Amino acid sequence: MRSSAEPMIAVRNLDKYYGRFHVLRSCTLDVADGEVVVICGPSGSGKSTLIKCMNALETFDGGEIVIDGVSVGDPACNLPKLRSKVGMVFQQFELFPHLDVEQNIMLAQRRVLGRSLKEARDRSRQLLERVGLAAHALKYPSALSGGQQQRVAIARGLAMDPKVMLFDEPTSSLDPEMIGEVLDVMIQLARDGMTMVCVTHEMGFARHVASSVVFMDEGRILEQADPATFFDHTANERARRFLDNVLHPSGL
Repeated sequence: MRSSAEPMIAVRNLDKYYGRFHVLRSCTLDVADGEVVVICGPSGSGKSTLIKCMNALETFDGGEIVIDGVSVGDPACNLPKLRSKVGMVFQQFELFPHLDVEQNIMLAQRRVLGRSLKEARDRSRQLLERVGLAAHALKYPSALSGGQQQRVAIARGLAMDPKVMLFDEPTSSLDPEMIGEVLDVMIQLARDGMTMVCVTHEMGFARHVASSVVFMDEGRILEQADPATFFDHTANERARRFLDNVLHPSGL
């Protein structure tokens, strides 16, 4: 049982290998209840691997992750129960194409939480209203835009009533016009007090919404700072070069 003084997510000295490749190197990170943490860094820096370890979608080789008092790497950890606490939104939408929107959101509620058909449907419709898709409940994913599908994926994660939401580059596969509608939903979640960890290159979101920004490179966490410090006063040379490339591409 987590005390109120303990972080919602605690990562301690995490190590992960793919064969001989050391993808995560002694990563340590705390995420407080209600905090929004953005993880950024160049491709291949270990960002997505770190966030997937938090949800036990990737195993790890050393260290510890504790979420809401539950040790993720413990062999006795109840993974379905853990994942009901930790919602996950991926780069790809991962919706079932043969199910309509409402059915996609209802499925895990019925199978994992044991909700009745009415309870699951009522919760699904409530969340579709929340993400601005109430009129699309009976459509199939193929009839929706990319931004709409990603909002359905967020609603599906929220349907489990999680304590934490993890986002793994949720806008990277979207057209520029669709990115804003997904970020608007994420911004509202942050305002509502949801604990969030977001791997993203959306630096405007990081600057204006994040409680803190984590910068990774070559499997290491090189800096964690509040947005103002990270964007305007970072002392980390590698982070400065990254920001220059992201905020001023091609030297513009």
